[in-house]
Amino acid sequence: MKQRLTVLGSTGSIGVNTLDVVARHPDRFEVFALSAARQVDLMLAQCQRFEPEFAVMASAPHARELAGRLAQTGLRTRVLDASDALERISSDPQVDVVMAAIVGAAGLAPCMAAARAGKRLLLANKEALVVGGAVFLDAVREGGAQLLPIDSEHSAIFQSLPEDPATWSRRVEKIILTASGGPFRERAVDTLHLVTPDQACAHPNWVMGRKISVDSATMMNKALEVIEASYLFGMAPAQIEVVIHPQSIIHSLVQYRDTSVVAQLGTPDMRVPIAYGLSWPERVASGAQALDFRALPTMTFDAPDPRRFPGLQLAWEVLTASTGSTAVLNAANEVAVQAFLDTRIRFDQIHQVNRRTLDGWAVPVVSGVGDLLEIDREARQRADGFVKTLET
Repeated sequence: MKQRLTVLGSTGSIGVNTLDVVARHPDRFEVFALSAARQVDLMLAQCQRFEPEFAVMASAPHARELAGRLAQTGLRTRVLDASDALERISSDPQVDVVMAAIVGAAGLAPCMAAARAGKRLLLANKEALVVGGAVFLDAVREGGAQLLPIDSEHSAIFQSLPEDPATWSRRVEKIILTASGGPFRERAVDTLHLVTPDQACAHPNWVMGRKISVDSATMMNKALEVIEASYLFGMAPAQIEVVIHPQSIIHSLVQYRDTSVVAQLGTPDMRVPIAYGLSWPERVASGAQALDFRALPTMTFDAPDPRRFPGLQLAWEVLTASTGSTAVLNAANEVAVQAFLDTRIRFDQIHQVNRRTLDGWAVPVVSGVGDLLEIDREARQRADGFVKTLET
């Protein structure tokens, strides 16, 4: 039988690539529901192509526009904009697989719903683990969900680890996350304050949304990935290392106790980890170009420069701090990046906002999602206050 799929964030780069893979295998997959923020034109085209049962837009005006245009086409797709619509399409009994590709803390609630409902959850949303942490993992275990990583680095680690998770602790020495270094890997550190949003969003290897592109430029995306890897694979922070690999051919590595290193290689194309997550434990065609080893460039590896990427170290700091600290970092960073994209602060001030938001923060006892969402709200408020002090 076909697997029925909900794609959260279908108009983003992960969502678009997911639907590309799905379209290659109409005998295996069909789309149950799609969600998007505001791209009505693209959502309409996706509905026409895949004919989902439901489409969710983030705001009522966009939902009304989509509903009106769908009515003109005669499609049966129903448009939802209720506050719990994302949770509904993520936990519906008809759904087998949920692709979680909504950027930011907004993706936590539908991920929790999918986890509690026991779905195969393809996690491209870092924040579900960064914000949810142990609370989210408890929901996965209690619901009997199947959690598979879609980030290229975490998928690479998953593919390089032993099949039996029970053996990881005794066989694995450490995991090594690779990072491209972003667009400013070689730029003079003393000129980073001049970086513009368009420059920060011009990633040399990957086509991504603006928020994650800025995170790549600051390497905060790698800090979030360190946090995510610690939760996903049960590794202590000290067992996680980051190395800059500008060619983005090796997507991450696992070093075993005997010092053997197993790596996953491939072209920088997100359809590879997406296809693996959709078909696991099998493998299906992804549409990506295969590596030609005769034409590969020289591969290089460097340690991250702490002066250029000061935010990276915050990952290890919050992982060893009180529960909820990772949620504080994520919330502060979302506020800071948006302030930079809105030209309210400079590029180099993103880290200042993150650092100041964390400093002196007393994280309360966390017992559930409500506590995490309250931490997220308060951290955003605190970070926005620091942004205002930096505005010129």
